[in-house]
Amino acid sequence: MKKGILFGIGAVALVVVCVCIFFLSEAGSTYYYSQIDNSKMEQAESRGGVINFSGSMDYSYTLFSYNENGKGKDITFGTSRELKEGDFIRLTVMPIRGVLEWSEVQYDELPTAVKEQYTAPK
Repeated sequence: MKKGILFGIGAVALVVVCVCIFFLSEAGSTYYYSQIDNSKMEQAESRGGVINFSGSMDYSYTLFSYNENGKGKDITFGTSRELKEGDFIRLTVMPIRGVLEWSEVQYDELPTAVKEQYTAPK
């Protein structure tokens, strides 16, 4: 009886550890690409003394973004600064967790299917 309970607890603990590792890693993440449009940015309002656990994400962007196959959707993410109008970015997005990180990229670094959605900068 005790061995069965210990085995069950061990199995549950193993599952919990595996789920935690999956969520803390970038496994299952997808890259999306977008161009900065500052008309789609909102500046965060004062929180009135409430602690902001997400860090200092003073700006929020909701941009239409494309994956490497050219499939698009709206994605919302936060930044600590206003981004430069017209710059291209790559978003690392994971189901449930959302945007893990973003980085600026050059037009030449965009996948072909994404380049077709934008005009090359001059």
